[in-house]
Amino acid sequence: MSRLSIETSTPLCLLQDAGRFGVRHLGVTQGGAADWRSMSWANWLLGNALDAPVIEITLGGFSVLAEEDCVLALGGADLGAKIDGEALAPWRSFRLHKGQRLQFTQPLLGARAYLAAPGGFDAPQVLGSRATVVREELGGQDGMGRPLTQGRSLSYSGSSLMLLRELPADQRPDLNLAAPLDLVLGAQIGEFSGQSLFDAFNSVWTLDSRADRMGIRLLGTALEYQGKPMISEGIPLGAVQVPPDGQPIVLLNDRQTIGGYPRLGALSPLALARLAQCLPGSKVRLRPVVQEVAHRQQVEYLQQFSNS
Repeated sequence: MSRLSIETSTPLCLLQDAGRFGVRHLGVTQGGAADWRSMSWANWLLGNALDAPVIEITLGGFSVLAEEDCVLALGGADLGAKIDGEALAPWRSFRLHKGQRLQFTQPLLGARAYLAAPGGFDAPQVLGSRATVVREELGGQDGMGRPLTQGRSLSYSGSSLMLLRELPADQRPDLNLAAPLDLVLGAQIGEFSGQSLFDAFNSVWTLDSRADRMGIRLLGTALEYQGKPMISEGIPLGAVQVPPDGQPIVLLNDRQTIGGYPRLGALSPLALARLAQCLPGSKVRLRPVVQEVAHRQQVEYLQQFSNS
């Protein structure tokens, strides 16, 4: 068993995997890595299962000290990572020698970095997952949903005897937001005014500072729902709810399991991964798609892992 000692951390540094499934009927949310693409590529670099537990580092402020020689991998945002002061770019595996310090400082591109270890970081399974959901006190290192804290150790059991790898530039996820975010149209789409539907897909939305792993509020022209009051219903990942103030909220991994606000639809998994890398104040646009298009894009993307 190999270990990393946590020297500094923040409440936004969490142990995550692909999430907790099959339990929403119990009122338990999904959790899991907000940017599943970056988590998967970080694991791929080490030959891990794509859903192996990783460390999700949001906005920086995290550092570890190697207790022995090891090989780790880094994907996702560029948070100014450094090994003993030397810059470390993401999308590669790397060696960390005993006594060396890996530090994440501040966002340079993107918001969330993913640190992977051979075989995945050790943690107890809770309801089939190790994903940390702080609000529900589930998952993480001790199974109680706590963020990573200074003075604790991260352990893993996989072998570090491997060649180093780097993800080719043409396969690295684009963390910029030049393209619109695909939104699969939902059941209530016809209950919004015509002007609101035009505004929803032809306006620029600003990401509010009121954002966490439950959801991100979009600021822009208020949307008008004209339908009848709704009975609460199940909420999928990426659902775009519109509360009475007309400002949409994109619901993320730690969302509640049911809700009664009308929905424009839900962002595609690829769009959600891109959104997870956006900082408050970023500008986004929405693009309507049908479910078949989003599904085809997802299947084509997942094929990259088996073809690489």
